[in-house]
Amino acid sequence: MQENRSLRTWREGGQTIGAWLSMANAYSAEAIGRLGFDWVLVDLQHGLIDYKDLTYMLPAITNGDSTPMVRVPWNEPYEIMKALDAGAMGVVVPMVNNRAEALRAAEACRYPPRGNRSFGPIRGALYGGRGYAAEVNDQVACMVMIETEDGIANLDEILSTPGVDGAYIGPSDLALALGMAPRGDNDDPGHAAVVSDILEACRRHGVASGIHTSSLEYAQKYLGMGFNMVTLGSDGGWLMGAAARELAAARGTQEGSREKTGY
Repeated sequence: MQENRSLRTWREGGQTIGAWLSMANAYSAEAIGRLGFDWVLVDLQHGLIDYKDLTYMLPAITNGDSTPMVRVPWNEPYEIMKALDAGAMGVVVPMVNNRAEALRAAEACRYPPRGNRSFGPIRGALYGGRGYAAEVNDQVACMVMIETEDGIANLDEILSTPGVDGAYIGPSDLALALGMAPRGDNDDPGHAAVVSDILEACRRHGVASGIHTSSLEYAQKYLGMGFNMVTLGSDGGWLMGAAARELAAARGTQEGSREKTGY
């Protein structure tokens, strides 16, 4: 079947760079999916996207070579199974607090005897290709989010759970768990220390380490630290950032023009 190249890279200790989609648009999903990102993720938790949108966006992403992934809204087996049936090759599961919750996510990703995923892959098998049913258990990535006080306290038991392929840090929720204001690209020393602890725990347990960023600066920083899965940014962020920069430049030209003409 179709190989999950991102998962293979993580298992080999390599690094990947991905993109985050929060807007319900197949065109932008296809455009970003063709840029060369290792993986592209559709955000069903906080993105303005529903399941019907997902059924258009995942095929659009796979017109390129990026691994299609989904952040599910919550750690609900049916949500995970529906995302995989639609063609996702990996899921990011939010707010995982302990081993039982980690196992709940991991088992929803895999067919018996390694899990309890119900069989009916629909588009997943179409995209995965021949051998899907026999091989997909080894090709689906289950990434659990470490972003709560309990998740930090139970880090080792979560990361040692069978079927968990790695941890993905949500920096803003992690900040809230540490009693700070929610900020993604966070330079607070206390926040940085916990991020480093999670990274080291991932290394200790031989699983992938992932983290969310919203800037090139922090993406480079976390790649330099050795994270395996780093988000460069999001569709909405890039759209607003580029528009804001060009508008500011245009306004500057406008003001300069007024001064020269005396308007």
